[in-house]
Amino acid sequence: MRLKDMQAHALPRPITAPPASIHPAWLRATHWVNAVAFFVLVLSGWRIYNAAPLFDFRFAGALTIGGWLGGALLWHFAAMWLLAGNGIVYLALNVASGRLARKFFPLSPRALVADLWAALRGRLSHADPHTYNAVQRVAYLFAIVATTVLVLSGLVMWKSVQFPLLREAMGGYEGARRVHFFAMAGLVGFLAVHLTLVLLVPRTLLAMLRGR
Repeated sequence: MRLKDMQAHALPRPITAPPASIHPAWLRATHWVNAVAFFVLVLSGWRIYNAAPLFDFRFAGALTIGGWLGGALLWHFAAMWLLAGNGIVYLALNVASGRLARKFFPLSPRALVADLWAALRGRLSHADPHTYNAVQRVAYLFAIVATTVLVLSGLVMWKSVQFPLLREAMGGYEGARRVHFFAMAGLVGFLAVHLTLVLLVPRTLLAMLRGR
């Protein structure tokens, strides 16, 4: 072996740092628990809706779970507590870690309009998965607010007498039913857009599975 080759071989190799985590473990865990809870809530909720429809349509039985009203209610209540408890953990960790302020703010109308226009033209960049654009920030904040409204209106429908102030704020029991329905519809719409973006940018799914 030549001297130059021996010297090159003896030089220490540079230490490369592992790629920075996009999503911490607690975020990935709460995300998937939320996904399961919301899936059960929606499908059981559609079965409950069919028993006393608000509007002139019903959901196809194949898209519901529970088998009958009593069974659907059991599934619905179980998923409600799972969503509420997991949501509290999610929000608490986001606030305590500073992630909520770092990821979702600042948020300006100008940035939102610019990013929304870019998204409509298919030119919204996803080059840096560590940073949310303005459209993503608004969408995720909407999901947090809508989920909170979903849980609160659900409490009114479940224990109307025990939450009189909340019931009256939502326009009574029937008003709470409508608030609950539209919060659900908004979250289903959010989920449809979210899944579409995952299909367009598959690496976002990998990041939510393995953190990077």
